[in-house]
Amino acid sequence: MTTETTSMQTSAPVQTNEDILVDVRGLKKYFPIHKGLLSRVVGQVKAVDDVSLAIRKGETFGLVGESGCGKSTFGRVLLRLQGATEGQVLYQGRDIQQLGKKDMRGLREEMQIIFQDPFGSLNPRFLVKDIIGEPLRVHRNMTAKQIDDRVVELMELVGLDASRRNRYPHEFSGGQRQRIGIARAIALNPKFIVADEAVSALDVSVQSQVINLLMQLQRELGLTFLFIAHGLNVVRHISDRVGVMYLGKLVEVGETETLFAAPLHPYTAALLSAIPKPSPGRVRERIVLQGDVPSPANPPTGCRFHTRCPFAAEKCSQVEPILTEVAPGRQVACHFPLKVESELL
Repeated sequence: MTTETTSMQTSAPVQTNEDILVDVRGLKKYFPIHKGLLSRVVGQVKAVDDVSLAIRKGETFGLVGESGCGKSTFGRVLLRLQGATEGQVLYQGRDIQQLGKKDMRGLREEMQIIFQDPFGSLNPRFLVKDIIGEPLRVHRNMTAKQIDDRVVELMELVGLDASRRNRYPHEFSGGQRQRIGIARAIALNPKFIVADEAVSALDVSVQSQVINLLMQLQRELGLTFLFIAHGLNVVRHISDRVGVMYLGKLVEVGETETLFAAPLHPYTAALLSAIPKPSPGRVRERIVLQGDVPSPANPPTGCRFHTRCPFAAEKCSQVEPILTEVAPGRQVACHFPLKVESELL
């Protein structure tokens, strides 16, 4: 693995068109740091710091990065579960940050979320039929019989026995509870779903089952996903494109197989090198990152990754790299992108 300097020009802002469902422009989300009895603001945690990307209709965009990099916060701001500090989130051309309560309520039907914890996100005092049917009671003028019929349909759609709808969440396994959460998320026939670490709390064998279910639902219902995960190995099977996030910023974006075959950013390469090889006889160079992830309240100057990057130069600590298009569909924020000559990993 060697480095080479690549001539780059900053890519133009993504234009909203009929192929783009969610268009994020310069999104920032800062959390104030309070101190003392008077709760003085003494700093900011820059959880999401100037992120721009476009998610196409019908695709799954995988977003990966270490814990604390801001990916879950990014997903919540996209759905306006948290307000943005700055920037725009355009959903089908409409800036959701500017919508009133009435318009946003209508939009909730089209934008849903699947949470990480399949047990903590379900009310333990509710029967499963009430959990899945809750969005229907809030957003639809349906009779109790119509809601029950729809619950049966949804449970069968996600591979659950509908005869168990009168039971409580604790009577189901972790994978089954996540299927309950998925059934609730698709109850209103949404177009866009944020899957926030939706399989990270599950066993490996169950992870693959849930991922296959999400892919099946995408084909049948025409869904668009933002799939948030810790590692690249999880997103490869389900994602059409992948974005790699580090300390509140995107450092690389590309088509999934292209990114796996030739990572351009050292951080992406390090994440890939940590994935176990399926064939014991094949050897992959391991990139070991030194130190811990810096605090988002006090990020490094220049490139935020330079304190851990094995290829960092003086320029990296002084000048912040811009996420730049280096080839059709390939973007990287690095002064010295990697050149990788290898077969698909």
